[in-house]
Amino acid sequence: MISLILWVLLPAAFALLFRNFRSLFLERNTTVLENNNNSATIMLTASPPSPSFSVATPGRMSASTAATTVVVPVAEKKKAVKVKAVVTVKETTGGFLGIGMDDISDFIGKALKLHLVSAQLHLETGLEKPLIKSRTKKVSEKNGEVKYATELEVPADFGEVGAVIVENEHYNELFLIDIVLDGFENGPVKVICDSWVHPRSKDSKNRVFFTAKSYLPSETPNGLTRYRAEELSLLRGNGEGERQQGDRIYDYDVYNDLGKPDNNPDLARPVLGGKEHPYPRRVRTGRPRTETDPSSETGSSNFYVPRDEEFSQLKQSGFSATTTAAVLRAVVPAAETIFIDRNLGFPHLTAVDSMYDQGINLPPRTKDSPWTDIIPRLVRTVVDSADDILQFVVPDSMKRDRFFWLKDEQFGRQTLAGVNPCSIELVKEWPLKSKLDPEIYGPAESAITTKIVEQQIRGFMTLAEAMDRKKLFMLDYHDLLLPFVGLVRQQEGTTLYGSRALFFLTPVGTLKPVAIELVRPPSKEDGKPQWKRVFTPANCSATEEWLWKLAKAHVLAHDSGYHELVSHFLRTHACLEPYIIATNRQLSAMHPIHRLLHPHFRYTMEINSLARQALISAGGIIELAFSPLKHAMQLGSAVYDQRWRFDYEALPKDLIRRGMAVEDPSAPHGLKLTIEDYPYASDGLILWDGLHQWVSDYVNHYYPDPSLVSSDVELQSWWTEIRTVGHGDKKDEPWWPSLATPSDLIEIVTTIAWTASAQHAAVNFGQYAYGGYFPNRPSIARTNMPTEDPTDEAWKQFIDTPEKVLLEMFPSQFQAAVVMAILDVLSNHSVDEEYIGQVMEPAWGHDAVIRAAFERFHGRMKALEVVIDARNANEKLRNRNGAGVLPYELLKPFSEPGVTGKGVPYSTSI
Repeated sequence: MISLILWVLLPAAFALLFRNFRSLFLERNTTVLENNNNSATIMLTASPPSPSFSVATPGRMSASTAATTVVVPVAEKKKAVKVKAVVTVKETTGGFLGIGMDDISDFIGKALKLHLVSAQLHLETGLEKPLIKSRTKKVSEKNGEVKYATELEVPADFGEVGAVIVENEHYNELFLIDIVLDGFENGPVKVICDSWVHPRSKDSKNRVFFTAKSYLPSETPNGLTRYRAEELSLLRGNGEGERQQGDRIYDYDVYNDLGKPDNNPDLARPVLGGKEHPYPRRVRTGRPRTETDPSSETGSSNFYVPRDEEFSQLKQSGFSATTTAAVLRAVVPAAETIFIDRNLGFPHLTAVDSMYDQGINLPPRTKDSPWTDIIPRLVRTVVDSADDILQFVVPDSMKRDRFFWLKDEQFGRQTLAGVNPCSIELVKEWPLKSKLDPEIYGPAESAITTKIVEQQIRGFMTLAEAMDRKKLFMLDYHDLLLPFVGLVRQQEGTTLYGSRALFFLTPVGTLKPVAIELVRPPSKEDGKPQWKRVFTPANCSATEEWLWKLAKAHVLAHDSGYHELVSHFLRTHACLEPYIIATNRQLSAMHPIHRLLHPHFRYTMEINSLARQALISAGGIIELAFSPLKHAMQLGSAVYDQRWRFDYEALPKDLIRRGMAVEDPSAPHGLKLTIEDYPYASDGLILWDGLHQWVSDYVNHYYPDPSLVSSDVELQSWWTEIRTVGHGDKKDEPWWPSLATPSDLIEIVTTIAWTASAQHAAVNFGQYAYGGYFPNRPSIARTNMPTEDPTDEAWKQFIDTPEKVLLEMFPSQFQAAVVMAILDVLSNHSVDEEYIGQVMEPAWGHDAVIRAAFERFHGRMKALEVVIDARNANEKLRNRNGAGVLPYELLKPFSEPGVTGKGVPYSTSI
C-alpha cells in the first residue's frame, strides 16, 4: 500500500518541485542595478506572465518583451525596511486544505504568494511602483487557524502599503482571515480579508485586498485608483452566462425559479418581479430556461450565491447555519416516512400533546435516516429498545401555561409582544369600510357595528369615547386577503376569508378581543352571494364560545401566513437582497459605508437561496402548510405592491403609520406610544436610537462636509441602483428618500441595518416559542366555519363534537410536524452568530474615532439588556409580566447558541 501511495504522489511532487524552481529562476532574472549617478537600471529579461491583480505588472512595459531597460532617477540611497508578513487562514471542515497535493505544496514552499501594492504612484514618472513580492511558508496550525509567514524588503521610498495581492498556489481554495505586515515605522499594517481565494490553476485573476484604512472615492490614493475600479468591475460581471460555484459576481434577476413546470404543469408558478407581480430582485444565477416555460429558470441542487456569501464551514460541533440547509431540504421527505396520509388530522387534543409528552415513533434507522442528523434536538432514543422517537420540545410559552393558547388575553398580548408584533394598528375611522370594488367583492360596509362593540366594552366607555381616546385597535387582513379567497378555495385542504379582528385597550394596558369578522366575497362560479359574519367572545353560550374559538383559529392562521410571507420573508429577507447586491457592485471594499454595512449582510443571500429551493418554491414548505398554498408568494407580491415603502421600514415611521405612536419632542425617542406597554416598540425604540447614534457617529466622521455625500460617485450609484434596479418595480414612487446630506445617509443606513438586525430578530427568534405549539398559531385553516352555508349534518357534528371540528380545521399531523421542525431550526442561534454591538469589526478598530464610537454603542446595547430585564420584572407591565406570561426578550442584543428567544444578530443570518 505504501509503495502504491508513493508511486501516485512522487511524480506529482517532482512536477511541482520543477515548476517551483522554474518560477523562482524566472523571478530572479528580474533585477535592479544601482548606478553611481543616482539612477537605477531595471532590467527585465524573459519575464513570466504577469502576477499582478489584472493586466500588466505596474511600472513595466510588457511581459512579453525579451529585454527592456528603464532608467529612473534615484534621489538618494535609503535603507530598505524589513517587514514580516503573517497570513492567517481559517481551517475548514474536513481538515486544512485536504490531504495530498496541498500538503506537498506547503512542503516545497509553494503556498501563498504576496505582492505589496504602494498606495502612491511614483512621484516623477506617475507610474505605479513595482510590486514587492515574496512567497510565504506555513509556520503553524492550531485553534482552527493556519498561519503562513514571510519576510519582505520594502524600499524606503515605497510609501504606504495600500493593498496586498494574493496568489494561491495550492490546488484548493483558501479562506483568508487577514494579513499583518509588521516592521514599519508607524506600526503594523493590517489587511482584512475574510474571503475565499481560488487557486491560481482555477482562476487566473489574483485577489487584491485593501488595508483597513477606509477611503471615499475622491480620497483614494492615486496608487490604488486602478485597483479600486477593477475590483468593482470584476464583482459586477458582464450579465452573461451561467454563474458557477465559487464565482464572486453580483447581478440582479427576477424570482423566475420558484416553479418547476418541466416536472409537472401544476408546479408552474408566475414570475415575481415586473409589472404583473412586483417584487424585489434576487441575485442572478443565469441557469437555462425551462422547456415548457421560457420565462422560468431551471432548478438546481445548489443555487448560486457569490462565494463569500455562503455559510461558514467552521470546524465546530453543535448547531450551525449549515443545519438550516439540511432541514429545509430533508424535512418534508423525512415527514413523509412517518405520516403516510398528508391530510390526516389529529383525533383529539391529547394526540397533539403526545407529540411533546410521548413523541412519535420513527421508522427503523437506516443509513439514509434523516431525522437524527437534521434535527437532533427533537430526536431521542429509547434506551430499552434503541428505537428513535421524534419528540418535540415543549415551547417556553407552554411550559409557563399549558392552556395559554386558549386564552383571549394571550390573543391580545401576542399582537404586541408575540412573533408578529408589527401588524396591529389603531382604528382611525368608524364605521369600518372596505376600499375594494363593491361590484366585485360585495358591499363595503363592515358587519361590526357600534352596538356589537359597545356590548363588549360595556362598563368602560362608549364607542365614540373609545375612538376619541384611541382605545380601539385592529388586525386588518380584510382587503388584502379577500381578492385571494376564490383562488385559494379552488384548492383542496384549505380555505380562506377576508378578516378583521378588533381589540379594546383596557385600563391596565392589555388588549381585550372584541370581535372578529370573516368575509367571503360573492362567487361567479357558483352564484353564491357575499357572506359575512361577526363573532364575539361569549360568556354565557357554549355554541357562541366554540364559534369564537374557530373564528380565532382562522384569524391566527391569517396572521401566521402574513407573518411568514410578509413580516418575515418579504421585509427582512427578500427586500434586503438588493441592498447586498448593490453594496458589492457599487461600493468598494475600502468604502466606509461598505465596511459599516458588511456585518449586516452576513449569510442573507445564502439563506434566501435556500428558501427559493425548499421553502417558498412550488411544492415547498410554505405551499404545503400555509393557508394560501400555491398562491402564497403571489400574496407576498400583492403586499409588496400595495404596502411596502422603504421609508416605512424605519421603526419610528412604521409606528406612526400604524397609529401606534405620535411625534412628541418631549417624549423619549421623540415619540409617544399609543399603547405604553408595547414591548416590541418600547424595547425597539431604544435599540433603534442606539443604532441610529452609532451610524450618525460613523457617517459624520467620514462625511464632515455635507457636499461629500452628493459628490460621492460610488454612494450615489449605490442608492440609484437600489431604487431603480434592486427595487425597480418601485422606482417611480415619490416616497423614496433623497441622498444629498449626511442626515439622509444616516436615515437610509440605519433603516437597512435595523431591518437586517432587530426587525428580523423580532419576527424570527420567537417562532418556536409561540408557534412550536401549533394550536396557538396554526399555519393553516383547512375547513370553513360551521355557520357558512351549513348542512344539517355538518351543524349537528359541530353541536355534538365541536372539538373534532376544531381539530379538522387545524393543520394535519404532517403539516404540524413539518412546520414545528422548521420553526425549531429557524429559532436557533448558530454557534458562530455575531450579535449587534458585541464585537467590533476589524476595520472599525483601525480608526480611533470609530473605535470610540463603537465602544459607546456596545455600552448602549449592554444597557438595553438591563432595561429589558427591569421591564420584564415590572408587575405593572402586564404584556410582559404575570403568571404564565412569557417575558419579552426578543430584542435583548446578546444570546448564547440555541433556541433562546433572545439575541439580535447583525444580519438576517437564518
